[in-house]
Amino acid sequence: MAIVPHEPVILWYGPRYGIWLTAVIATAGTVAAAWVDHRVFVPLIQKVQHTAFFAEGSIGWLRARFSRVPFLVLAVSGVTPLPFYPFKAMAFAEHYPLGRYLLAIAVGRFPRYVLLAWLGAMIQIPTWVLVALFAVMILPSARLAWKRRKGK
Repeated sequence: MAIVPHEPVILWYGPRYGIWLTAVIATAGTVAAAWVDHRVFVPLIQKVQHTAFFAEGSIGWLRARFSRVPFLVLAVSGVTPLPFYPFKAMAFAEHYPLGRYLLAIAVGRFPRYVLLAWLGAMIQIPTWVLVALFAVMILPSARLAWKRRKGK
């Protein structure tokens, strides 16, 4: 799962390297990360998914709904600004095939990256603002890493 915010980076690269090239490279990076996520998290989820937590209540209800149109759910959630990690986890729990999973991620993220690169090209955002945005967005990950380090 990505712990480094990439949106400010895409906004910065868009006007410098072109909207389409930026979107293609960002999508390729996301697909590569999604492949790693799949390889790492599917075995972990398979070990615990037989518990009642994954079969009952709201999680079971969500899994049943997700399994009706998983490609569409993954693609649409990838375009929106809402977190799509819960849907990725459901894909892992539902044994969604790797190839279709990666395609859904690419289909969902590419338009988002085109839009971000385009916004970066259309709106002249000062570099310091993007650096500040990146710093603010990375704080939760940095705080988590700091807590883990202090806990050891």
